[in-house]
Amino acid sequence: MLKAVRNPLAYIAERWTPHPRTVHRAALAALVLSVVIIITGGAVRLTGSGLGCDTWPTCSDGNLVTTSENGLHGAIEFGNRMMTYVVSAAVGWFIVAARCAKPERRSLTRLGWAQFWVVMSNGVVGGVTVLTKLNPFIVAAHFIAAVALLTVTVISWLRTREGDEAPRPLVGVPVRRGVIALTLLSAALLVVGTAVTGTGKHAGDDSDIERMPFDWDTVTRLHSGLAWAVVLGTVALVVALRVLDAPSRPRAAARDLLIVLLAQGVIGYTQYFLDEPELLVGFHILGASLVWVYTMRLLLSVRDRGAATVPPAPGDGDAATASDGTRVPATA
Repeated sequence: MLKAVRNPLAYIAERWTPHPRTVHRAALAALVLSVVIIITGGAVRLTGSGLGCDTWPTCSDGNLVTTSENGLHGAIEFGNRMMTYVVSAAVGWFIVAARCAKPERRSLTRLGWAQFWVVMSNGVVGGVTVLTKLNPFIVAAHFIAAVALLTVTVISWLRTREGDEAPRPLVGVPVRRGVIALTLLSAALLVVGTAVTGTGKHAGDDSDIERMPFDWDTVTRLHSGLAWAVVLGTVALVVALRVLDAPSRPRAAARDLLIVLLAQGVIGYTQYFLDEPELLVGFHILGASLVWVYTMRLLLSVRDRGAATVPPAPGDGDAATASDGTRVPATA
């Protein structure tokens, strides 16, 4: 019992070996919930509930949780705060599953702890957002921190599906550079999107909230220009990967990203011409999350790290099975 208290993860690892599918599902749960908390955060802003709980870490003076006096806005804001604990539970599950996996994969464990620290830091940023009365730059930082969590959870999910061999390029240097450039453009698109939000009408509360000192039309056109650059860059990659007869994985990743981008573009232009209705803005936030997920998928698809190894079943001796069905030593 003393050992369990001193090092609970090691104690659990001695008594439980999760199947690789369990580790993969734990990573997927963290990924899905990192998207969900972005959407619920958007719902807080779009419903004007950003100050439904007007202080932090309590909801209001003398009340740790929301009360009837806080009304619907308080319930929405407090619900989003509670989502942090749900995400933390999913991240904790992934950490435990990754630590207990056999053979041990320290890269996955480190990614799990990276998720944990991003969640904790974003919780603090969220508190500062409330304490600064929805300062638009802090709100933007809160969203970027949520995207940072999304980044780590996507990488974790993809890494559970591959091995730990040294990365082997699947495409040539020009294509790899093109994918990196596209990733940077997508990141810039997300950042400029926060400026569109910071100057737009959805401030997060019905009161007089400070806005970013930019011209909304200018930053919107900049955002649109970056979106077109990302779309055209993705089209160029789809064509290049097909012409060069690249492996199926990067080709599929580029194709899927293009589909998501086109759907996001339709939503973006529709919400612009309809004067930003809340529901469509919410779908646009979901679309932005999916664009980043598929961008990261494309980035990791242009290299190969071997197949993940499945531990041997009882009675199999020293033989293990890779995810592609190949028999390999269990210590590989």
